[in-house]
Amino acid sequence: MASMMRTMGGRFWGVLPAALIIVLCSSCTRALGWGMLLWSIEEPAIPPGTILPVYIRSNIDQVWVVGIPEQYRSKGGIDKFEVPLAQLELVGGKKAAQERAAAFSEYALIYAETLQDGLPIRESTDNSSRRVYRLKRGQIIKILARVEGTPAISATGEPLPGDWYLTLTEDGVSGYCFSYRLRLFEHAGGILALNTGTEEAEQEDTDLERVLSLTWSPESYGTMVSSGWIDTEELANHWRCLPGRDDGIARIYLPNLDRTFSYTRIRAVGNRAWQFEGTPLRMSLRSDTTLQVQYTEGSGASRSMMFTALAADVDDIIIQETERRNALFQAIYNQGPVFSSANYGTLSFSPEGTFTWTDYNLLTPQIIPARVMGGGSIDMGLFIAPSIAGPYQGAFSLTFNGIGGPGVTVDFLYTLGQESADDQGFRIEYVPPENINAVTITRRAASPTIIYFHRTEW
Repeated sequence: MASMMRTMGGRFWGVLPAALIIVLCSSCTRALGWGMLLWSIEEPAIPPGTILPVYIRSNIDQVWVVGIPEQYRSKGGIDKFEVPLAQLELVGGKKAAQERAAAFSEYALIYAETLQDGLPIRESTDNSSRRVYRLKRGQIIKILARVEGTPAISATGEPLPGDWYLTLTEDGVSGYCFSYRLRLFEHAGGILALNTGTEEAEQEDTDLERVLSLTWSPESYGTMVSSGWIDTEELANHWRCLPGRDDGIARIYLPNLDRTFSYTRIRAVGNRAWQFEGTPLRMSLRSDTTLQVQYTEGSGASRSMMFTALAADVDDIIIQETERRNALFQAIYNQGPVFSSANYGTLSFSPEGTFTWTDYNLLTPQIIPARVMGGGSIDMGLFIAPSIAGPYQGAFSLTFNGIGGPGVTVDFLYTLGQESADDQGFRIEYVPPENINAVTITRRAASPTIIYFHRTEW
């Protein structure tokens, strides 16, 4: 027999002991059934979609022993070889195998080249499903079928052009891949070159993997979280930088800036620094949680931005802050919920976070405009600078419903009576708008208006 020869798609039988040859050949005369080749063979050049008699399945070597069809045999050559288990589908009888091959014929010769490092193969046809394999740029995969699925969405929120395909890698992993970053081509057999990129690309870049796995928020979000002064409306915008791990589109989404960059590869250009090839965009990891992103405008001007990886998800931070505010309001409600003042009327609160204020005439129009109704909603989203926090527990905003127009928001510092168990007082102080920076009260009014309420039974 011929000496041992190995190829990417099959393995020929070599010289074996005579007794073992007798046993194997005896078993090989009785086929397990017929199978269909999924991945092409180099030598002899057998194309995918070819049906083959299957004689042995070896779970130890993870191969099938199959017969070589007459038209692919060389004169005097061997008639059997091995195929990796994942590269052949055992069908059953010959007729069933022929029917399966006919159904497979549309994609029998179709392969795809990966155009992006890190392109995922997923468990199902949805971009949110679990990743089962991470492709390298230039890697070749086999297309098995086109399937329906959830459209892939770009960083801009728009659907990406392309289709979902059931695919097979050369090392036997099967799953679903979206075609936006694939180049499909035909291959009938023979040598199928795999181009997995340079040695540098093949090495695992753990820093890049970290960058791609994290959510990068503006540096201002990090400052906000570390100070504890959370602006939920600002967080709800979800300003961020998205390197575009799965779709090859990086996005910078900030106030007054929404830029996307379509790239082919992320290439290392220094220690913890990378270039998005095909774009002017670069990024560098300044610390494990700090990312600098830079790009050059068409005018030649350079822009640089800093982003941070928060310890918690933005939506979770919003939820936690909302719960904190609800607890503050509940304390006010439990103290009342109805408070009265001899000069400034009655202020009452509902469990739903609304208020009603009557007989506040002395505050109109200097503090409460005349064009509002005496009710609205309360928001506990204000914070107090440490320099003025002494006399007060917190701050809130009352948004009065407007009369035939938008509502008006009026802000107050407050403290609840704590001098004794019987002290059910409620003191508030008006805060002019110019004394507030974002969500923080930075100073008190020069001549503050202070209102003392007491609890009223209801």
